[in-house]
Parts: sequence; C-alpha cells; structure tokens
Amino acid sequence: MPVISTNNAANSALNYLNNNSSAESSKLAQLASGSRIVNASDDAAGLAIGTQLQATVTTYQQDQTNVQQGTAILQTADGALAQISNILQRMMSLATEAGSGQVTNNQRSQDINTEYSQLQSEITSIASSTRYAGQTVLSGSFLSNVKFLVGTTSTDTISVTVSSVSLSGLGVTGSVTTASNALTAIAALNSAINTVSQDRAKIGAYESRFNFSLQDIQTNVQNISSAQSVIMDADVASVKSSLSSTDVKTQAAVAALSQASQLPQELLRLIQS
Repeated sequence: MPVISTNNAANSALNYLNNNSSAESSKLAQLASGSRIVNASDDAAGLAIGTQLQATVTTYQQDQTNVQQGTAILQTADGALAQISNILQRMMSLATEAGSGQVTNNQRSQDINTEYSQLQSEITSIASSTRYAGQTVLSGSFLSNVKFLVGTTSTDTISVTVSSVSLSGLGVTGSVTTASNALTAIAALNSAINTVSQDRAKIGAYESRFNFSLQDIQTNVQNISSAQSVIMDADVASVKSSLSSTDVKTQAAVAALSQASQLPQELLRLIQS
C-alpha cells in the first residue's frame, strides 16, 4: 500500500544495506588480518580452542630452545672430557715410561714428572674453566640432577647429571718420581680413563635422548600449528568470493535505497495530478 508518512521501502532497503555493509566490513577485516576470527563473536568456541592450541605451540617452541640449550651444555661438557681423556692417556704414557727400569730417578723427577705434574694442573684448569653461560660445567653442582622442560606440563622433563671432575675424584694426584709411584699411577690412570669414558658415554646417551625429544617436539609443533590454522586462519579464496557477492548486494541495496527515497515524491505527483 503506497503511503507518504512512512517509507517502508526505504526502511527495508536501509536494513539490507546495513546488513550487507556489516558483512562486507567483516570480510575485509578477515582479509586484512588473515584470521577467520577477528572478533570473539565470530566464533567464540573456535577462538577458545584456537587460543589454547596457539599457547601449546608457543610452549613447544620454547621446549625446542630448552632442548637445544641442553644439547649445547652436554656438548661443552663432552668436549672438555675428551680433552681430559687425551691428557690421561698422555699421563699413562709418561707413567709407563717412568715405571720402566732403564729410567733413573733423576730422569723421572726432572723430566718425566715435570710434564706429568703440568698435565695434572691442566686437568684441574679444564675442570674449573669449562663454563656455559657463566656456570662451571665439570665442577660444582650445576649439572647435578638439572631438569630440562621438554613438554607442556611440569612433569615433562629430562633430568641430567654429569659427575664433577677433579684430580682427587679421578684418583690421579700422585707423582711418577719413582718406579713404584709410576706403577701405582698406572693403575689409577686406568681407572680414571674408564671413569671419564663412562661419563662421556652417559653424556652421549643424554644427547641421543635430547635429539629424539627435539624431533618429537618439532612434529608436535607442525601438527598443532596445522590444527590451529584450520580453526583460526582465514580461507582467502573463500573470503574473497564471499566478499565479491556481498559487495554486489551492498551496491544493490544502495541503488534500492536511492530508488525508495524517490517514492514519496512520486506519490506527491499523484496527489498533485
């Protein structure tokens, strides 16, 4: 029914224009942000799940750093132990020489033991100077039951213990100034070399576990990121297609509103005639 007091056609056209314009703005926001969920009202449940997945990914990414740092610490310790092992083998050679009967006590004291004692000092130096981020690795309690977080809960840890190294701990504090001392040193050096070898094997086992843990973490990051993307990221092709449709509807609503605004004038012409 044509009336002049209320322009129902214009109101209807305006309503569609507002709806289409709002939808168009939403699609543009999705394209600009790259996210399917721009506001919580877009998908409240999806936002909650996606945010949780994103937090999990962030945690796993830090876990990767933890594992890499743990591996670096172990490599530092292993490198130092490798040098100590080399020194012990040289000391074994010197002790074996000093224990032989053709060497005089004077040669043992002045020549062989001089190098032997210097190598003892070097072991002490390596043990005290091998550091990671300011912490001594082979002395003190830095690597005594230290826990590296590798998961999303406080119980997802790898505990690492590397024995501290010292001359007294290795049992090689003696000298080779006599044949008897040299023979005693040989037994102690054999034991020390075995101890260092066992420590290096233990470190290797830790490194192997860290490597497998890192692979698992990287797989989790990939899979969870993919799941989070499905929920949170905008499908650009779909959004663009929908935007094109909404844009046409908006233009149509504008044209309809313009046409509807002319209806009262048309009705006035009818009265005037």
